Amino acid sequence: MALQTILLAVGPGDADRTEELAEAVIDVAGPTGARVVLAHVFTDEEFDGVVSQLDYDPAGDIDPDEVASRHATVRELTDAFDEADVEYTVRGRVGEHGESIVDLANEVNADRVVVGGRKRSPTGKAVFGSTAQEVMLSAPCPVTFVRGD
Repeated sequence: MALQTILLAVGPGDADRTEELAEAVIDVAGPTGARVVLAHVFTDEEFDGVVSQLDYDPAGDIDPDEVASRHATVRELTDAFDEADVEYTVRGRVGEHGESIVDLANEVNADRVVVGGRKRSPTGKAVFGSTAQEVMLSAPCPVTFVRGD
């Protein structure tokens, strides 16, 4: 099975692991020539916060793709992809993280999903849930988990 599309899903907790995420995606996308869909998923509250920080007119139409492309985490990743000559597009989504990532993986017909996370205890997962775990169990393709330090 040839890799054509890799979905890299990032969120608010991924700012500290952009190097690891970029390296993991470039290691796969570079040799295969796969296209990367770089998606930033925001909850409603996160989106409202970012929109207010970016000085958008709250009365106007606000495109989640544009908001995502202006986000610092996404800019760091796109800089790394540009340097490595990896083809990418940026998508923004507003909704629950896990569900939105799985929906987007289906929409873009992803051959692989890459998500980041941190080490958690079994109790922490049970009490607070895990976006990465939800994606791994529900994604329509293999999922690569990149753990931050």
